Amino acid sequence: MAKKKKVIDEVQQLVEVAIKGLEETKAVDIVTIDLRNIETKVCDFFIICTGTSNTHVGALARSCEEEIRKTLGEKPWHSEGFGNAEWILIDYVTVVIHIFQEEARNFYNIEGLWADAKIQKI
Repeated sequence: MAKKKKVIDEVQQLVEVAIKGLEETKAVDIVTIDLRNIETKVCDFFIICTGTSNTHVGALARSCEEEIRKTLGEKPWHSEGFGNAEWILIDYVTVVIHIFQEEARNFYNIEGLWADAKIQKI
């Protein structure tokens, strides 16, 4: 039981540090989606936010990765989307961070796809 609590604490800490990195670079409309109670989950949490331009989306991603690396010593397992910076995905296995421009966020509607999960606005 203690090991499971430690893993939950580590996931929650990763979420908090990622949000700090996004807030420092002025992310818009940050939302967490807690998938831990969803049977078909792909990870434990999604973090979703919006950037106002390609440059802002890229800066948000770099800030988030840097804050996590500096605070927790973690590197992403996978990341993609830096080329056009309309939607950057940063995958830490238990936590996946989606940084969108507004049009792409509205089109993919991840919050709507996972509406049965616990969604929290930051």
